[in-house]
Amino acid sequence: MSEAIRNTGEPKFVYRILRYTADAVRDEWVNIGVLLIDRQTGDRRLRLIEQQSEIARVRRLQPAASETFLTRLRDHLEDRFEVFFQRERAESGSLAARAEEIQKLVHKWDSTLSNSLQLAPEKGLYGDDVDAELDRLYLEHVAPSRPFGRLGAPNSRAGIRNYCSQVWKLARVWDQLEKAVRIAEFTFPGDPMRIDYAYRRNGTRGYVQTLSVSRSPADCKNYAYTAQRIAAKAPFASEFAAVTDVALDAGNERHRFVRDTLRDAGIEPVPMEGFAVWVNRLRPLLH
Repeated sequence: MSEAIRNTGEPKFVYRILRYTADAVRDEWVNIGVLLIDRQTGDRRLRLIEQQSEIARVRRLQPAASETFLTRLRDHLEDRFEVFFQRERAESGSLAARAEEIQKLVHKWDSTLSNSLQLAPEKGLYGDDVDAELDRLYLEHVAPSRPFGRLGAPNSRAGIRNYCSQVWKLARVWDQLEKAVRIAEFTFPGDPMRIDYAYRRNGTRGYVQTLSVSRSPADCKNYAYTAQRIAAKAPFASEFAAVTDVALDAGNERHRFVRDTLRDAGIEPVPMEGFAVWVNRLRPLLH
């Protein structure tokens, strides 16, 4: 944390919880996301529900909920941020001024967003790592409650992502990555899928997606289809990897299905146990 923030005694971050209702008259809300802003740098993180199980939970609590609205919301908000960033790049203000302007932009959303979406009151937060704080806030305020502390279990996608993020950071390449990368430009407009990480090396763009073979092996088909679309339509060379919660065992029928599906799409499977070594080989090539 910077000395400026410490000296003022003010929290480094501010956050807003995003709430959704299918009927604003009833004023019954479901938390669906977190927006976190670094007050010193203007860095911001946005995480919204994306898994089908999360959307299904909202539908149970709000039977009239619009799945289309929920799946497109992140892109809508990201587009608003992108318009803001384009203007800021043109004006090239200081980081502190940029952070203040981002907060003002979000405050305007209170009166301009859809009636179906509400931002909870802004709250301050002390911390050092914006990504760690985002994950914590999401687990506390948004993710469905599960018994016996199973949230973010090692073989869940959230657990795999948490592990991968720590490996990227320890390798000191976290800031060189793109996160939660949109792929609609390669598939079809409105496609809500995002790839966890992307990087660039020697004219090639690489993509890394987490897959839970233990919980949802069929997810490999969606990633395989997406990889094939990107490889066919991208104006640059592409390469793909999938980080799996377990090493793929040729003697296991389910594992063979995942292995062959990934292989046919040109995707390299990387088990979690070997991910740190894989990143260490990749690190000198990144830019």
